[in-house]
Amino acid sequence: MACFRLVAAFAYLLLLLSRAGAVEYVVGDGDFGWDSGVNYISWAKEHTFAVGDVLVFQYVSSQHNVYEVTASTYRSCDAAGDKGVVAKYTSGFDKVALSEARSYWFICEFPGHCLGGMKLAVNVSANGAEGGGGAPSPTTNEPPPPSSNAAGGRPGWMAMGLALGVLLVLMNWAR
Repeated sequence: MACFRLVAAFAYLLLLLSRAGAVEYVVGDGDFGWDSGVNYISWAKEHTFAVGDVLVFQYVSSQHNVYEVTASTYRSCDAAGDKGVVAKYTSGFDKVALSEARSYWFICEFPGHCLGGMKLAVNVSANGAEGGGGAPSPTTNEPPPPSSNAAGGRPGWMAMGLALGVLLVLMNWAR
């Protein structure tokens, strides 16, 4: 009976931890959000992005927008005629799910904003071990490829491993 309760408690803990795996990132962080004057290259390098994470773009919709674009449109900042546009977001509070391990590129399409630095490139890895982002480097014009390295991982996986270890110790102790 005690073992059953222990297993049930562990299953509940795993359920809570699995929901904690995905992270929502407010682009540019809380004070500025998606706005001019933010260094999005530095911002992206401070974070590790994994499949399932969500980017939250908060902005004044009459002053900005968010276009997900191709790498070449990101580099040129030219989305005229919707050339290279993957998706458009205009609500002022847009949540973009990072559903694949790949590079994502975003720009503000308002005149002069992208050329002024209002653009974001992120690399999404399958497990978050080596994601990150930043603008393409001047020499390659491409962000580094997403990582598929299974080592490392996100804090949620570490917590689940720790919880599993605790469960095994408790199960042996309950015998």
